[in-house]
Amino acid sequence: MKKTRIIARLDVKNEYVIKGIHLEGLRKIGNPNEFARKYYSQGIDEIIFMDAVAAYYDRNSLSHIIERACEEIFVPITVGGGIRNINDIQMALNSGADKTAINTAAVKNPNFIKEASKVFGSQCIVSSIDAKNNNNNFWEVYTDNGREPTGINVIDWAKEVEYLGAGEIMLTSIDMEGTKKGFDTELNKLVSESVNIPIISSGGAGNSTHILEVIEESKIDAVALASIIHYDIEDVKTIKKNISESNLISVRL
Repeated sequence: MKKTRIIARLDVKNEYVIKGIHLEGLRKIGNPNEFARKYYSQGIDEIIFMDAVAAYYDRNSLSHIIERACEEIFVPITVGGGIRNINDIQMALNSGADKTAINTAAVKNPNFIKEASKVFGSQCIVSSIDAKNNNNNFWEVYTDNGREPTGINVIDWAKEVEYLGAGEIMLTSIDMEGTKKGFDTELNKLVSESVNIPIISSGGAGNSTHILEVIEESKIDAVALASIIHYDIEDVKTIKKNISESNLISVRL
C-alpha cells in the first residue's frame, strides 16, 4: 500500500505565518521556524513554505527562513510564491529547498515549467494550482495567491503542466481553504483522474476524517495542512494515528 504524505503548509508574510479563509482576511499567527520545528518533531513528512505576498514584490523573500529551517529540519522542503525564473529556483534550492512551487509565472509563460524541469528535473517542480468553482462545476485557475481569475479550466491546465514536465501538483481549493469544513473532493477526484503525477490536496481540512475522505474518494497522494495543525485542533501525530487506525490508508509513522 502506497504511503500518503502528510505535509504542513506555512503561508508566510513579512516573517510571520499567516492564515485566512478563501486566501483572504489574513492574520498573523506565529513564527515560521517555530511552527516548522514543532511539526518536524511531531513527524511531518514534508513542509511547504509559501510567500503569500511575493506577487506584490516580484520576488520570493523566504531564503533566510529556509536556511534556518534546514539547520534543524530534515524532511523535504518546498518553497513557493514569487518563483518567476530559473534564477529564483536556483536561489531557493541553494537555500536548502528540495522543490519549488510555481503558479503565476507558469500561467503567464507555460514554457517556464518545461525549461525548469529540464534544468532541475521534474522532481523539483511543483505546479501550484489555485482553483475556484465558478458554477456548473467549471473550476477556474486563479493566480496571485488566489486573487486573479484566468479563465483557464483547472482540468485542462493540470493536464498541460503534466505534459510540460511538472513532477507533482499542489491543488488548492479557494472555496474550501481555511474553512475547516473538508476538502473539495469532487475537484480533487476530477484532477487526480486526469493526470498521472502525484496530487497534493490543499484547502479545507478540519479533522482527520476529512483527510481520510479526500484520500479515499479522490486517490490523491498527499494532503497539505494548515489550520488544523496551526490552531492545534489535531496534531500531526494524532492525525497519522487516526489515519493509520482506519486500516484504509497507509502513512509513515
